[in-house]
Amino acid sequence: MPIALFVTCLVDLFRPPVGFAAVKLLEQAGCEVIVPQGQVCCGQPAFNNGDQATARAIARQVIDAFAGYQYVVIPSGSCGGMLRVHYPELFADDPVYHEQATALAGRCYELTQFLVDVMHVESLQAVYDGRLAYHDSCSCLREMQIQSQPRDLLARVKQLDLVEMADTQSCCGFGGTFCVKYPEISTRMADDKIAAITQSGANTLTAADLGCLLNLAGRLKRQDSPIRVFHVAEILAGMASGDGIGEAES
Repeated sequence: MPIALFVTCLVDLFRPPVGFAAVKLLEQAGCEVIVPQGQVCCGQPAFNNGDQATARAIARQVIDAFAGYQYVVIPSGSCGGMLRVHYPELFADDPVYHEQATALAGRCYELTQFLVDVMHVESLQAVYDGRLAYHDSCSCLREMQIQSQPRDLLARVKQLDLVEMADTQSCCGFGGTFCVKYPEISTRMADDKIAAITQSGANTLTAADLGCLLNLAGRLKRQDSPIRVFHVAEILAGMASGDGIGEAES
């Protein structure tokens, strides 16, 4: 079954192995993965900062690039939420693009959501020897209604010990440009999240949003924490044996 992969800016520019892991998982599930060349940023930074004109221009290009694909899979709840929830809002006064945005929204899935809810994946070839905590990103949880799917898949990874941190549904403090506009608040939120991870006894942190993971990995590094950080796709694909997020930085 052919599916279109929306790679995302953060994966493309900061953590390409997440994209390769997503492709591996989708191919193992029986999908033919296509990466449309016309894809660009989802437009979330412009949208969140009130630049509606730029957000709409970007959204039109994404909608055109992904037209005709039955499924669009995204290794990010944040970008998934933008396409699925906010694109139709952007074109409320544009009958043509509103229809196209709504159609695209109905075809968009976050990676773990697609693997569980559409492909009904029941087995994985991955092994990860570690005690792991999963962070529920705001967009995954509140916009995409994703909570059980990544945990269902992680429970199938051999040797992995999945633990729950306290207050797992709280924000990590990233919030796109929120961390730039309100750095003191963002840092406090990240520290609270890291305290919960540490108290869980986990030696590895994972999530479905690279923005959250980059934020928390940076804070963990500043605190000299031994906790490793990987995107959930890397764990599920058995590609989490190299440098964790933030580890290769000087």
